[in-house]
Amino acid sequence: MSRKSEVTQSDAEAAVRILIEWAGDDPDREGLLETPARVARSYRELFAGYESDPKDYLAKTFEEVAGYDELVILKDIPVVSFCEHHMLPFIGRAHVGYLPSSRVVGISKLARVVRGFARRLQIQEKLTAEVAGAIQEILKPKGVGVVIISEHSCMTMRGVNTPGTRLTTSHLLGEVRDDPRTRQEFFDLVRQPDR
Repeated sequence: MSRKSEVTQSDAEAAVRILIEWAGDDPDREGLLETPARVARSYRELFAGYESDPKDYLAKTFEEVAGYDELVILKDIPVVSFCEHHMLPFIGRAHVGYLPSSRVVGISKLARVVRGFARRLQIQEKLTAEVAGAIQEILKPKGVGVVIISEHSCMTMRGVNTPGTRLTTSHLLGEVRDDPRTRQEFFDLVRQPDR
């Protein structure tokens, strides 16, 4: 998915100037002069997930696993995404696991997949399902499990104003969902504190 918009950097900066004025400030005062350009550049980075397909990170895999066929879990992957309803950030951690069938992927690629999908406007439930679905589609493992836990600014800074509350979502596929022992092992390993 790539950006095919006709909207320019200048258009984005003009929109930020309008928001500054709408909020009640003067976009021409010294402290705000460069703000529209900074905001537009930061949004380009924060929404970089639209520039590429995160599934591409999973293309290179490795067969030499010496018969390894147990869960592979990467924990505490930082998540920074934006609520599509309020354009406010939700920040947390993702835990991603899969049960290889015959191939594994470099662990940094799992973190890149999470980041690639996270850098878009969305809801956390969709993000969780997209990460799991991409791993299932490309790696074709026996099963996949993804858990994301995050705090949503749209709820903690405004609206109900409940700082410290966190949303937990999970998406399980294949044996991680269907085999009770594998499912339990996945959740036990995700919950296990680091030593």
